[in-house]
Amino acid sequence: MGVESNEKRVAVIIEDDADIRDLLATVLTQAGFEAIATSNGLDGVQAVRDNRPLVTTLDVSMPGMDGFETARRIRAFSPTYLVMLTARSDEIDTLQGLESGADDYLTKPFRPRELRARIDAMLRRPRALSTDHTTPGSDAPAGTEAAHRVDVVAAPSTPTDDWFDHNGLRLNNSERLAHLHGRALDLTRTEFDLLATLLESKRRVRSKADLALLLHGDSYADAYFVTDADKRAVEVHIGNLRRKLGDDTTAPRWLETVRGVGYQLAAQKTHLD
Repeated sequence: MGVESNEKRVAVIIEDDADIRDLLATVLTQAGFEAIATSNGLDGVQAVRDNRPLVTTLDVSMPGMDGFETARRIRAFSPTYLVMLTARSDEIDTLQGLESGADDYLTKPFRPRELRARIDAMLRRPRALSTDHTTPGSDAPAGTEAAHRVDVVAAPSTPTDDWFDHNGLRLNNSERLAHLHGRALDLTRTEFDLLATLLESKRRVRSKADLALLLHGDSYADAYFVTDADKRAVEVHIGNLRRKLGDDTTAPRWLETVRGVGYQLAAQKTHLD
């Protein structure tokens, strides 16, 4: 499921409601995790730092430091898979959670089966290869995960050995590496997976629903429908990707919007400015 079998499976729970905290502990323990429960953001950040969990669940509405600030602090040092839980279904909460560094989100009350399905989908996506959580002097914004680093090498004109090259962007899916014009890119797992999918699809248009199901995995797709919030989450991730690539929506070099449908890889440039 994207992790080594001998890796300690720890999950940190950050939730101020005792009943929900107990439910999360039960669900995660049944899923094979050692569950460590905390009731506030400060204790949760420390638990993540001390235990290096594979998965962290995080409540949005907590007294004191809320879930958004807690997520930003966690993302400053940890690549843990981060699932945010919110009692509010407002779109702005979902967007703010994703921009704070969450991998996924669920609205309360949630179904334990759905939480398990989303965690299973995340675990099938490989973790970053680097063991460093931060890069000294890095200007990566808060909310990014461990960098996917790659040495500068000559770029082939066509995909070889699982490398894709497009307008100065190079990506290796099997090694989880990406760089642009010789500069390593700091991408979250979700951003990397979306970018890899669009590169592999070439000029084939991928719908937002298609991309949402790709991120959630087959076990989720078999049981649940793609919601408008799921599609909006894809838009947020694509927007973050564009910012990191420095892409121009009016003259895209990498990610092109197909209005009313989804996204496709922009046309290959014969030369780069």
